[in-house]
Amino acid sequence: MAAAAKPTPDYSVKLVSREEVAEGTMAFHFEKPRGFDFKPGQYADMTLPDPPETDKEGNTRSFSIASPPFQNELIFTTRMRDTAFKHSLKTVPLSTEVNIGPATGDFTLHKDHATPAVFIAGGIGITPFLSIVRQADRDRPAQKLYLFYSNRRPEDTAFLDLLQKLDSNNPDFRLTCTMTEMEKSKKEWKGETELIDKKMLSKYLTSLEEPIYYIAGPPAMVKAMRKMLMTIGIEDSHVKVDEFEGY
Repeated sequence: MAAAAKPTPDYSVKLVSREEVAEGTMAFHFEKPRGFDFKPGQYADMTLPDPPETDKEGNTRSFSIASPPFQNELIFTTRMRDTAFKHSLKTVPLSTEVNIGPATGDFTLHKDHATPAVFIAGGIGITPFLSIVRQADRDRPAQKLYLFYSNRRPEDTAFLDLLQKLDSNNPDFRLTCTMTEMEKSKKEWKGETELIDKKMLSKYLTSLEEPIYYIAGPPAMVKAMRKMLMTIGIEDSHVKVDEFEGY
């Protein structure tokens, strides 16, 4: 009988910095441990070993890795809900050590560079796509990437400036942001303001049938976008989803 595979150990990493990247959304920067490999779009479990607060939800959360593999740090981004875990993450001293599990998940970019990818993100669902498009900006694989990013207001839109810069830098990357509640915003916005639908996709895509679609965001948004793609006639095998529940 073959020996059972040994479980991959967690990595102990230090919190280096944290920043607010949108109203109510924070990014946490950690050391990248030696030997920690991942593909853009994957996620990892984070455990707070001895948090100042705890509750029935426990001390472990799963986070998409917002940083690209080439970067020498790990970035995890989250909406700051009223939970003990997030209170602790926001208030523990810098250099606090947390445990990070190995990267996992198959919400990763397909390998056929001739087939375009269309990313549809709602709110904090931007995190796996940020890793993917930043890596693509560095590697330049000559693959068409389209990101449709929906938020209520510019104030709520994490990494907006960075994504706009990537859009300017990479001719194979096209960013379309839409703000659906601009009446509640104090900022100016000249871009889209409607919900993502067939009309918006048709405006920016040369073909609706050719791409592989990736959807990430709150469960209700993911469900609505998947239904919309089905009504267009997109095959289910051309749609990948990642739900961000409770974040």
